[in-house]
Amino acid sequence: MIHQDWLNRETIKMVTCKHTNAEKYMVNRVLTAGNTYEVKNETEEFYFVIDNNGKVSGFYKDYFEEK
Repeated sequence: MIHQDWLNRETIKMVTCKHTNAEKYMVNRVLTAGNTYEVKNETEEFYFVIDNNGKVSGFYKDYFEEK
């Protein structure tokens, strides 16, 4: 149950949000273009980052660029 302690886990890397132009969801409420976010977990398709609300959320990798 890795998701239960994500906030306390070591940061894997830092990524910068490129855009918040989502096709389906309102991403601009929890991400800000140009901000840097801590990646707590990663899959092939998603980054799990600490968003603007202070929670860990999963987003498609195409919103971000690696530093």
